[in-house]
Amino acid sequence: MRIVILGAGISGVGAAKLAKHLDFDVFVSDKGPISIEYKDQLEKLNITYEENTHTESQILNADLVVKSPGIPNHIPLLKKIKAKDISIVSEIEFAYPHTKAKIIAITGSNGKTTSTSLLYHIMKAAKLDVQVGGNIGNSFAELCVSNSAKYVVLELSSFQLDHIHYFKPYVSIVLNITPDHLERYDYEMTNYINAKLNIIRNQEKEDTFIFNQDDKNISSGMKMLELKPTLLPVSVNDEYESFNFETASLKGKHNLFNMKCVIKAAELLGIEKHIIQKGLETFKPRPHRLQFIESINGVDFINDSKATNVEATYFALEAMKKPVVWIVGGVDKGNKYKELETLVINKVKACVFLGIDNQKLIQSFGKHKKYVETKSMDEAITKAKEFARSGDVVLLSPACASFDLFKNYEDRGNQFIDYVKK
Repeated sequence: MRIVILGAGISGVGAAKLAKHLDFDVFVSDKGPISIEYKDQLEKLNITYEENTHTESQILNADLVVKSPGIPNHIPLLKKIKAKDISIVSEIEFAYPHTKAKIIAITGSNGKTTSTSLLYHIMKAAKLDVQVGGNIGNSFAELCVSNSAKYVVLELSSFQLDHIHYFKPYVSIVLNITPDHLERYDYEMTNYINAKLNIIRNQEKEDTFIFNQDDKNISSGMKMLELKPTLLPVSVNDEYESFNFETASLKGKHNLFNMKCVIKAAELLGIEKHIIQKGLETFKPRPHRLQFIESINGVDFINDSKATNVEATYFALEAMKKPVVWIVGGVDKGNKYKELETLVINKVKACVFLGIDNQKLIQSFGKHKKYVETKSMDEAITKAKEFARSGDVVLLSPACASFDLFKNYEDRGNQFIDYVKK
């Protein structure tokens, strides 16, 4: 069987390793350059690859194409593959038949990395045999090469949930669905909702679906599906008297909800309450998510670079207790800023717009607050310092993607940290 893998990032290389392990004929094709690290891994396994091009004669003879999540669904090459009646699957779908583990899969527009990491932390504390992967850590396909753990916790993006046919988690969690990545879904919210809910499409009655009962997009999407799993709705207003959230390491209303979903999953797995509580307290949040960096001359500097959409920034602003100098901007993903207006009026003292094109932000917030435009993190920090006074907070919570000025949100957050520390 000939397997062609499009894209040679962590997902594609993981799929290539699994395909080689299964003794398939494997070819990897990347339209851009492949990192030295991944080339070394492919070469050690004698996996044929190409970079900076897609050679159609090498691709259109595939029995199966595994598409990496970063590749848009509408490129001409994919249309040619479909015209040849060649099946296209995601790395998640490709890997699924090759694991014996029980899968706990978590998605959502916001909070999925934190929730996945927290559940993994609690399961490890309970001494369960568990691995973590998907959108964080190792790719699911690479985990399937060893196929050793009893449980796998997967963080899954909408892109990873595209091209799903049979993938079926034991427990699925959908935290929220709010507008994000709409440029990949023809600016149709329904398409994005459907991609997210692929996580539950194949679940059976022995499986469990944990979901946000207050999320209207989840509710509307569920109505379009014939649901078979056990349903466990969660609300941020639910009482959890057995747990003390005041001592938990995660803060903010959104994280309170994330913790409640994780608790539901942990209890399903038979983890005792005292272990869950200790896990909530000892968990170390991942970087770039409301990450406190320093207090300098009475001004707090907080890195929330992972807030790449409006809802994530809404939660960040909502959590602030001090006047905010807000660093915002980047690549707009079809954002509607109206829902931030009240929070900005009440909590923000000045805006530092950081991006190549800030016009939409100026139109939305310029009439309410004083602002300045910047084109680098160094400049943004300098201007934020000029606005800020003792007792204020400088908050990087961009509400946008990072690719106009930075490699990714990590690069943006790391530059924020570096300039603050300087």
